[in-house]
Amino acid sequence: MVDVFEQVEEELRSERIKRFARVWLPIGAGVGAVALVGALGWWGYQSWQTNEADKASAAYQRGLESAAAGNLDQANAAFGEAADTGSRGYKALALMQQAAVAVEQNKTQGAVRLFDEAAKVGKDPIIADGAALKAAYLLLDTASLDDMKARLEPLTGEKRPYSVLAQEALATVLLMNDQGADARAMFVQLQLGQNVPETVRQRANVAVQLIDSGTSGAVRKIVTEANKLPAAPAAPAAAAAPAAAAPAQTAPAQ
Repeated sequence: MVDVFEQVEEELRSERIKRFARVWLPIGAGVGAVALVGALGWWGYQSWQTNEADKASAAYQRGLESAAAGNLDQANAAFGEAADTGSRGYKALALMQQAAVAVEQNKTQGAVRLFDEAAKVGKDPIIADGAALKAAYLLLDTASLDDMKARLEPLTGEKRPYSVLAQEALATVLLMNDQGADARAMFVQLQLGQNVPETVRQRANVAVQLIDSGTSGAVRKIVTEANKLPAAPAAPAAAAAPAAAAPAQTAPAQ
């Protein structure tokens, strides 16, 4: 009788194992297949990203070399090739370089469009805000006050990388549009700010003096006439590459 019970128990265990295998093995196999596909997909995506970055880097370097040699059309084509790759890291930089080439070729509207596009695709605020600020500089004496406010006010936030320069540019725009009181208030803030570069502070001092002396009305005319002057002589080939880095601590003259 004991042998019979043991045999029955063994058959029950065997049946439970078979039932477990029928239910769970397909699920386990499916999970494993999904995990394998996911791993292969991630590896493929990473490989693609690396390949795109390598292509963008090579094209970007060719663009820099062509720009340094004064071959702006070749530089523009190379930067365009870098921008068209799937590398987001190089796309914004390449667009900014194309914009700099457009500036060199006196294609202001094209440069603004490229800077705007770079500002949209740039993940790093230093790059994105730098591109947006450069676009604003190009429109300083032509765009409407509302347009310039829309461009500059978001860049003046306390944690934005170029808030001081954006404040200076916005104050200049206000001054050029006969908003002397508001402009003066912003320039005074720049005079007293703790993290304001000395060059910006000095320009703010000059602007406040112009406003207080009643001669600030000539600012728009000065800027407009300055933009009509002939372009400066071409730089030596070694220094001819248009800069795509973030704006230096300078702004349009007051």
